[in-house]
Amino acid sequence: MDIKSLVSQLTLEEKAGLCSGGDFWHTKAVERLGIPASMVSDGPHGLRKQDQTGDHLGVNDSIKAVCFPAGCAAAASFDKDLIGRMGRAIGQSCQHEQLSVVLGPAVNIKRSPLCGRNFEYLSEDPYLAGEMAAAYINGVQSQNVGTSIKHFAANNQEHRRMSSSSDADERTLREIYFPAFETAVKKAQPWTVMCSYNRINGVYASENRWLLTDVLRGEWGFEGYVMSDWGATADRAVGVHAGLDLEMPASGGVNDRKIVEAVRAGKLDEADVDLACERILNIVYRYVENAKPDTPWDLEAQHALSAEIAAECMVLLKNEEGILPLNKGDAVAFIGEFAEKPRYQGGGSSHINSFRTTSALEAAEGLNVTYARGYDALADAATDAQIAEAVAAAKAAKVAVVFAGLPDAYESEGYDRKHMRLPECQDRLIEAVAAANPNTVVVLYNGSPVEMPWIGRVKAVLEGYLGGQAVGIATVKVLFGDANPSGHLAETFPLRLEDNPSYLYYLGEGNVTEYREGVFVGYRYYDKKKMDVLFPFGHGLSYTTFECSGLRLSADSIRDTDTLTATVTVKNTGDRAGKAAVQLYVGASGGEIIRPVRELKGFEKVALQPGESRDVAFTLDKRAFAYWCEQIHDWHVETGDYTVEIGLSSRDIRATAPVRVESTVRLPAHYDANTIFMDLKKDPKAMAAIQPMVDAISAAFAPSGDETDAAKDAVSDEMGMAMLNYMPLRGILSFAGDKVPEGFIDQLLSQLNN
Repeated sequence: MDIKSLVSQLTLEEKAGLCSGGDFWHTKAVERLGIPASMVSDGPHGLRKQDQTGDHLGVNDSIKAVCFPAGCAAAASFDKDLIGRMGRAIGQSCQHEQLSVVLGPAVNIKRSPLCGRNFEYLSEDPYLAGEMAAAYINGVQSQNVGTSIKHFAANNQEHRRMSSSSDADERTLREIYFPAFETAVKKAQPWTVMCSYNRINGVYASENRWLLTDVLRGEWGFEGYVMSDWGATADRAVGVHAGLDLEMPASGGVNDRKIVEAVRAGKLDEADVDLACERILNIVYRYVENAKPDTPWDLEAQHALSAEIAAECMVLLKNEEGILPLNKGDAVAFIGEFAEKPRYQGGGSSHINSFRTTSALEAAEGLNVTYARGYDALADAATDAQIAEAVAAAKAAKVAVVFAGLPDAYESEGYDRKHMRLPECQDRLIEAVAAANPNTVVVLYNGSPVEMPWIGRVKAVLEGYLGGQAVGIATVKVLFGDANPSGHLAETFPLRLEDNPSYLYYLGEGNVTEYREGVFVGYRYYDKKKMDVLFPFGHGLSYTTFECSGLRLSADSIRDTDTLTATVTVKNTGDRAGKAAVQLYVGASGGEIIRPVRELKGFEKVALQPGESRDVAFTLDKRAFAYWCEQIHDWHVETGDYTVEIGLSSRDIRATAPVRVESTVRLPAHYDANTIFMDLKKDPKAMAAIQPMVDAISAAFAPSGDETDAAKDAVSDEMGMAMLNYMPLRGILSFAGDKVPEGFIDQLLSQLNN
């Protein structure tokens, strides 16, 4: 299809019309030229296909579909192949249902545990989020169906999300909030990108040309079209010029007319409208020309796949005395309504109308399991009778398993959580059961971290997250050892909400939210502060044990233009088959830039039989060692020593190795009369020029000849050196004026800066 030729045949009104939806879920058709409409669907962890009468927030029913594990769970798998399989299954579903684009993945960084949409997002870490997103996108798009990675960018709270400005410095955006999108674009080329509702440093994302054109397309090479989040458009003509191609949903023609008026008034170049149409139609026809509506959609097979994926995502947080896995012959009490009616997904636009759900109670049929409801999730309450029944069931069993978590009302698109606690009735239930039976296990179904005041009184905690419609099957398999847990936390669980680095600034003041914590998000903050946490980033236990040893680097010194290979031997030292999520971190050992202690720069999921060993290799390039330098508006590596670490969490480092990295980029110098000598000393040419003045000034600060006390001499020397180091260049005139030729400072500055 010759898209440019097709666009040239459109009237201005028709072009403007193509730039907004035909209805809630379709692009516009142009019957005169045979241009078809195409349909998009909410995702990301399944299809929420709705007809034109549907809504965006999941209030009304959509088609029956399969709900896979939500992003919070999928990311915890640390398994790119696994999330790719999930993507392929969703892509097949889209082909069957004649959907051109599924709206996802959602990769906004988990800045605070309170964000109401954290259940849909992947991680607090941009590297992990980007790699997992790319794998998902490649999976979906392998079926010739598009994705729409969202929400670009800095959409990290629901509070005032359609008006708030996320105010962050350049380095923070580049190091934390952009990389997941950048990685996905460069490694997977999503067919579309969805811009966010919020403003970024005062400019709406939908009108931000720097964001949508300069960075997304110019720097990263994005080739598809940008669509708005539903209702995220402000000034439509400004948005077209910025690079917002498709407004969703339909605007009733209002914004189409504004585009026409802007072009005719000379306020908008028609070439911008043409370009938007070309981008949209390229994707429409990419799908149409590869549509396969006869693609089978085996719901039962996908239900089984959902269970398999959910089991891989579950994180064993605690397992005291090896209480798990449970013995299938033992009497076990399942306590808590979530055992019978699991919470397995979040609320809002990602809500799937599941064709089936399987609870843990149903999956445990045939085992020696009793059940007590314990609480009413919908009412968020527990009666004394329910607690008493639960205690009795716990006393009668060898092991009591309490199913707890966050009810639907606690986590949803549209609003943020108010605290990090479980419902009070659930905390009370866990305390009562643990007091009645020392062998108490807690299973959690939640989309984001919770406080655990009872953590010291239970033997084990299994984090199930929101594991999709087959989460009950996965839970029982893990509890009873048919599956070995291998999930690892993609976010830190702090001890208290107040420990979170964004705590003081989250939600902001009025329509401004300042990201004052900068790059210190999640474990970057906790590890730098050496703070105790409930469970660290990357943490996850297994029913077996692993050893990481023999870390070797391909070189002990490299330039920033080189690549470095790090290889480590991983061994299963236990008696069960299992999977290790091997994590590679890089940290700067020194330098002047304030940086995290360590940052994730690689991970691999490795399946090992008992006693089996395997070498795992990682390739590190410049970005693994770089920070974003605002002086040059680019990634930069400080010359210095770095540490490569292998761990099973950010706090469980098993092997380390040093490497020196030499920068090939010299930062431009800019000296003035206020530049201090400490900074001048770093430049050999500058020091050679001013050495005579330095000697003279040093002599001026030297201790007097009659000073005899050695300790006082040392203090004087140190004081004199400190005063010299902190003295600005203009201080030469005060302490060595008779030795300074007229105009010397100006001449020196001209020489140094040029």
